[in-house]
Amino acid sequence: MYAKGMRLPEGKKCAAFITVNLSAEFFWISLDKKALEMPKTLSLGQYGMTHGLPRLLDMLDEFHIKATFFVPGKTAEVYPEQIEEVVLRGHEIACHGYEYENFSLYGYEEQRERIEKAVNAIEKACGRKPEGFRAPIGDLMLETLNIARQCGMKYSSDLFDDDRPYFMKVNEAGDEILQIPMQWANFDLPYFAFNYRPAFPFGQGRIANYSNVLSNWKDEFTGHYNHNLCYTMQLDPQTTGSPGRMGLLREFLEFAAAHEGVWFATGSELYDYCRKNKTEGE
Repeated sequence: MYAKGMRLPEGKKCAAFITVNLSAEFFWISLDKKALEMPKTLSLGQYGMTHGLPRLLDMLDEFHIKATFFVPGKTAEVYPEQIEEVVLRGHEIACHGYEYENFSLYGYEEQRERIEKAVNAIEKACGRKPEGFRAPIGDLMLETLNIARQCGMKYSSDLFDDDRPYFMKVNEAGDEILQIPMQWANFDLPYFAFNYRPAFPFGQGRIANYSNVLSNWKDEFTGHYNHNLCYTMQLDPQTTGSPGRMGLLREFLEFAAAHEGVWFATGSELYDYCRKNKTEGE
């Protein structure tokens, strides 16, 4: 059945799940291991951590929004001070794999090893274990989500099959994880990430027109708001962290925040609310 609206806290008309993927240079290395020796390519991701992230944190502070940051274990190992700063600003840290790998390419044991390694790296960097999971770009298996659950994750944001959070079974025993669905249209990286070698996008073309992207974001938010749904946004500071694109993000956040009854929620807040208000059969 299509989404007719989600149960929301009293006085709220939609949920807004603002998420940040800190893929750093590991996004590019995942496309081609040779990128390890390509300083120009690596600098794209490094810029996000050294320049884009501080700008983004300041803007989130300005709008009093607490976001959920999906962090690969390698990012936590290489940039522990930045991860600590994210936590000090009051945001949530969730797991984004270990080295931005495609989990569908690995067997069960290696998936478990990588997710456990990521959890340990994140805990070391920020003093707490992640409660949420998002697989890196690529694919994942149902067993990936079961492993994430076994490693302490309560929710994931990976699928595209609804406009509301819902509890999904991840194994034959019926164990569940909260799924917080997303949409490509609300993800900045496919619009703006660009490199010649390794090529991204693979057919080249794109960088998208800023006004068109802003229009997409606003239209999707309006639809989610009018139908009482959960708007999930994905940002990566290496693509939105430039001075010009931060203006784009500012205009969107001003637009969203001007709506009455928007619940800006972290992944754990959504989980806690959905668990408390879960009814039989959901």
